[in-house]
Amino acid sequence: MFRSAIAGSLPKPDWLAETNKLWPRWAREGNALAQAKLDATLLWIKQQEDAGLTVIGDGEMSRQHFVHGFLEQVDGIDFEHKVEMGIRNDRYKAMVPQVVSALKLRGRVHEAEAALLRAHTTRQIKFTLPGPMTIVDTVADQFYGDRVAMAMAFADLLNIEAKALQAQGVDIIQFDEPAFNVYMADAADWGVKALERAAAGLTCTTAVHICYGYGIKANVDWKATLGEQWRQYEQVFPALAASSIQQVSLECFHSHVPPELMALLKGKDVMVGVIDVASDVIETPEEIADTITKALQYVPRERLIACTNCGLAPMSREVAEAKLRALAAGARLADQRLG
Repeated sequence: MFRSAIAGSLPKPDWLAETNKLWPRWAREGNALAQAKLDATLLWIKQQEDAGLTVIGDGEMSRQHFVHGFLEQVDGIDFEHKVEMGIRNDRYKAMVPQVVSALKLRGRVHEAEAALLRAHTTRQIKFTLPGPMTIVDTVADQFYGDRVAMAMAFADLLNIEAKALQAQGVDIIQFDEPAFNVYMADAADWGVKALERAAAGLTCTTAVHICYGYGIKANVDWKATLGEQWRQYEQVFPALAASSIQQVSLECFHSHVPPELMALLKGKDVMVGVIDVASDVIETPEEIADTITKALQYVPRERLIACTNCGLAPMSREVAEAKLRALAAGARLADQRLG
């Protein structure tokens, strides 16, 4: 049976935060907010199980943003004096915190969510963390003066949290690296090395997610400039194929990524994006099964995992729930077709 999983994020309920936003404001404060985050996590665990997914995530309910949720527990980062910075090679602007001194974890980052996730499902669980290169591209540096040095410092902190998550029973730890699709030469040169440093010593399954971004206007507009073929993966996949990372998550459905690029990931499990996160149209099981069948030309059946193209955070809850059901149904249909 084909495995199925989300890339990472899911929409926050309106009683937790603003809806349909990438950087939503929390709807509660203090203890009420902490409880609401856990309640929302429980809700999405149940929704994923009911949909039929085989790998369950926390939906990133505790994080305002997939990068900054980790940074909130790091000393050396100033959140009080944010500055505007271009993100992903100036694709869009955002107010970001500043690195002002040597980085150090205050303690555990995601202990509560991981414990809840492990306690409430018997299925495999996946936990996501931002990758070192993507963190570097989402903060303003006022201390290190060197992107590689700062990425390696973040990798060391990520490794501490990843090992703690593994000890809690997390089966798969995924590092999210959308920056790999923007700074391809750097990703192949030092980005993959920083990623491996973040994953050093882990005995659970390690993964990396590389995508073309959430379905926000800035990303949709950027993708429209990339031409008939999106070949960014071509520069990074050989370095990943030679790395210790075991799974790679990529975009496929409704993208212009040549499917033959998956063949560059020989020996890796491939999380094939079969759900479009930039459209509210619900994929049919037949469309999803067709995408899986196409991918099987380049990925062995036992190594293919049906996944979403990216996170679903900016979408409506209703659309996301329907897409999860379609994802699982399409994976089952593909399995039935192949017998």
